[in-house]
Amino acid sequence: MNKFIIRELKLTECNSLIDLWVNSSLPIKPEGRDTKENIRKQLQIENNRFFVAEIDKKLVGAIIASHNGRKGWINRLAVLPEFRGKGIAASLIEKSEDFFFSNNVKIFACLIEDWNETSMIFFHNKDYVKHKDIIYYTKRLNPDI
Repeated sequence: MNKFIIRELKLTECNSLIDLWVNSSLPIKPEGRDTKENIRKQLQIENNRFFVAEIDKKLVGAIIASHNGRKGWINRLAVLPEFRGKGIAASLIEKSEDFFFSNNVKIFACLIEDWNETSMIFFHNKDYVKHKDIIYYTKRLNPDI
């Protein structure tokens, strides 16, 4: 396998990012948060970073890192199945944590759905602590967003 590089997503790569999410079996909201236009808007927000892993000019992994000045959030971590187990996800998390550190953010968090045992094990192995005492609520103006 060729060496991967970690870098920021380019505005022109929204389609490639969406394809990566789909091919990684990551649920998407194509009529909501995951439209090309919404991704482009999110890329313009100072506290957001979309990092990607690239091999031979192909996106093979991605992560969204965002923070509110107090807590950093890791979202949408995805690696194509044929590239898993090669350190790509760990490198994407490290890049996100470096982004948080550079903004003096020292608390990192992620939300994992209860069916995603693989992600739970992965984040546990990266020293993230599971909180069984937190109940997550959302309010959506539309179920497609």
